[in-house]
Amino acid sequence: MRIAIDVMGGDDAPDAILKGSLDAVECLGPDDTLVLVGDAAIIREEIEERGLEGHKQLEIIGTTQVIEMDDTPVTAIRAKSDSSMVRMAELGKAKAGAQRCDVILSAGNTGACVAAAQMSLRRLSGVHRPGIAVTMPTFFGPIVVCDVGANPEPKPIHLEQYAVMASVYAHEALNIERPRVALLSIGAEEAKGNALTKETNKLLKKRTDINYIGYVEGRDLFAGKADVIVTEGFTGNIVLKLAEGLAAGLFQTIAHEIFEIDAQLALQFEPVVKAIYKKHDYHEFGGAPLLGANGICIICHGSSEARTITSAIRQALVIAKHDVNHAIVEALASPPKDPTDDAGGSSDGDTQPVAEGAV
Repeated sequence: MRIAIDVMGGDDAPDAILKGSLDAVECLGPDDTLVLVGDAAIIREEIEERGLEGHKQLEIIGTTQVIEMDDTPVTAIRAKSDSSMVRMAELGKAKAGAQRCDVILSAGNTGACVAAAQMSLRRLSGVHRPGIAVTMPTFFGPIVVCDVGANPEPKPIHLEQYAVMASVYAHEALNIERPRVALLSIGAEEAKGNALTKETNKLLKKRTDINYIGYVEGRDLFAGKADVIVTEGFTGNIVLKLAEGLAAGLFQTIAHEIFEIDAQLALQFEPVVKAIYKKHDYHEFGGAPLLGANGICIICHGSSEARTITSAIRQALVIAKHDVNHAIVEALASPPKDPTDDAGGSSDGDTQPVAEGAV
């Protein structure tokens, strides 16, 4: 498998991206290759410093431009055709020839990455709009939240498909036998919610191929009530970053309070706190797949560290091994819903705005 990596994308790029990529070399199988896309001189220098020059599982594709985190996605893609992100995305095209890559991975501008991926990879058969599915740790095990930034203004049909695709992903990649799927709302009662959630709820209740359990509230995400949470990209991105910030803040507060009480006690608790933090650290979960893209696109957090990238590469290997995309196409091939119900609207995925935010 060939994995193309946008070396120049991310808050701490290229250093963190390169380090994480090269750390992942030991995770590769004999037929796997990392294709490092970006400033060739910088990449070559790092490879030489690590003593990996001439390594058969490393390739370099040099570029001259960088899409910045604050660039307007579609404008940047068109203006910076030789950027690391655009060249990376192009490697995922079916017609890329001998250089074609099975996976594209970036920690750069999320909106630009989603747009570039859709332009190059296109969509899987039957998919209206791809969505970003992030894995979040909880005391009861990992949950999948989709969407967290690709589609801020979806239609009910898009959320319905996110439910199906995320359920498939949770089953195939996270080994959850029959994922419980829930729709994020402001209350558990069906009368609550806006028009989007109510119409989506109607669609999901008709499906017999997923284990749909209805609405959940924000506080239920970490209560073990569902395995897959479906929402639109705007809210999903806020939920993701709120959870990350809250987790970091809580652990910082706990560590501070223990140290204030007894410094020796803090030293005793340090291994426990570190072990718990590791289980709830998003860096350990790598990136988030863009479900629905006709290929494997992994979108990493803008603040990714080296270990985030290494984890994302391992995650990509798992997704490819389980052939998640094939399972998604099969699940969407014959949607079990009333064909006379047009609440979801028609497919207009190519005309909706691309997300401007960054995961």
